[in-house]
Amino acid sequence: LQLVESGGGLVQSGGSLRLSCAASGRTLNYYSIGWFRQAPGKEREGVACISESGDSIIYGDSAKDRFTVSRDNAKDTVYLQMDSLKPEDTAVYYCAAGGTIEGMCIIDASYYGMDYWGKGTQVTVSS
Repeated sequence: LQLVESGGGLVQSGGSLRLSCAASGRTLNYYSIGWFRQAPGKEREGVACISESGDSIIYGDSAKDRFTVSRDNAKDTVYLQMDSLKPEDTAVYYCAAGGTIEGMCIIDASYYGMDYWGKGTQVTVSS
């Protein structure tokens, strides 16, 4: 399974971006997907996750009320809609594929295996 993130870029504070996570080699539809980000000098942070069916969605504190995670299984793609962006949202954003625990997706990066991460997409928010 190879994951590829896209949609990053430079945006002004208050703007929006939509990130996509697509897969090659295997369908994403059997995996829950987590979105994470890492800024320079900081630890990787959980942003959001969504289960295979979309029934379980969890947001990290930084994403609540501003970001929306969704998936289109027909297109085999998971999205992260980011609105009201702030300079502190500047980071490399990654998606990762995994399972669920008792039907819940996991927003902890340590849960995801090393082989199930994309290479990331840079998001830069200017003030």
